[in-house]
Amino acid sequence: MGRNKYPEETVRRILDTAERLFTEKGYERASLQDIITETGLSKGAIYHHFSSKEDIFYMVCDRIGQRNGQVLSQVRDAPGLTGLEKLRTIFKVSLQPERQAKMFCMMPYLIDHAKFLVTELRSIYQEVVPDFVEPIIRQGMADGTIPTEHPRALGEAMILLCDGWINPIIQPTTPEEIRARCAVFNQLFGALGVTDLLDEEIQETLIGYTELARPPAPESEN
Repeated sequence: MGRNKYPEETVRRILDTAERLFTEKGYERASLQDIITETGLSKGAIYHHFSSKEDIFYMVCDRIGQRNGQVLSQVRDAPGLTGLEKLRTIFKVSLQPERQAKMFCMMPYLIDHAKFLVTELRSIYQEVVPDFVEPIIRQGMADGTIPTEHPRALGEAMILLCDGWINPIIQPTTPEEIRARCAVFNQLFGALGVTDLLDEEIQETLIGYTELARPPAPESEN
């Protein structure tokens, strides 16, 4: 068999197909065979680039993360906004349905998948906070809108609570639980001088995610 002259195109084809299938069916119900069938590639061609369906899923999530990072960078670097205004904006745009809804449809609840949960936590500590949230908090410290002496710790606390406690991507959550957690979140950080991070629009968006149907797990591994 001749060497693939366009490996990047093949990888993109696999990832584009996988992202669509994961969004339509969810990670657990979209099989590797589905990806093979939809791409028209052989199993060998798939395994030449990826070791497993899980490996493909990580790469799909990485691509989505890169797209999200571009949006967050625009907020971080936007002129004319205070640090607090940027912080409020970054919470709003990071939870917008066009980005988060796709992840909710794709991913299983993270409480049932330790590796996916660890990946999410690692992203918070190594990328989201240091690259986007901490610089915004430091700007807020400089312009007087965010009163703190611990920008990294404050950013980690905010994102960990929002992503790991409020956001229903971790485990099934009811609308009532979302509202209660948002209220406590706003009280906690409001007491620290960082007010109105989770407004009514954000709360309604999060509540909407609780209603997204999760497909049942398959009876056997893919």
